[in-house]
Amino acid sequence: MQRIANYIDRLSDWLGRSVAWLALAMVLMMVSVVILRYLFQFGSIAMQESIMYMNALIFALGAGYTLKERGHVRVDIFYSRLPQSRRALIDLLGTLVFLIPSMLAIIWLSWDYVGLSWRLREASPESSGLPFVYLLKSAILLLAVLLLIQGVAELIKNWQCWRSKDEAQ
Repeated sequence: MQRIANYIDRLSDWLGRSVAWLALAMVLMMVSVVILRYLFQFGSIAMQESIMYMNALIFALGAGYTLKERGHVRVDIFYSRLPQSRRALIDLLGTLVFLIPSMLAIIWLSWDYVGLSWRLREASPESSGLPFVYLLKSAILLLAVLLLIQGVAELIKNWQCWRSKDEAQ
């Protein structure tokens, strides 16, 4: 089981570190849009939409990495004062009760939405916009799948942490 968790963690690490470069690309694209607009009176809807696409991909493809690194927002009133085994139990229950059902619901509810977009090969409503809206909408499914997969890794790690403390007593 630990090998599975390690493999998932490595995948999340690679994907998170790779997608982080999109942040730099997004900033450079934004600077380009501003320079072109205000210095050369040239605007590009495709460039503006590409910034939105990069932002969505950073969020969707980086969510699993953020979960792995414990970077998601958590209300930490008592949690930090608890022993490691209790925190593992809380994380284990949170994954089982909230994360996994939520990600399965997102997959279930967005499947037809994304599928219809693919069937239509949905494009931007703007004539000079990007023709890849269906790919962007696919990021919804990727977000849920990547969080679900990383959730499995977190489940394994928290189960092992909780069980090892249980066995030590």
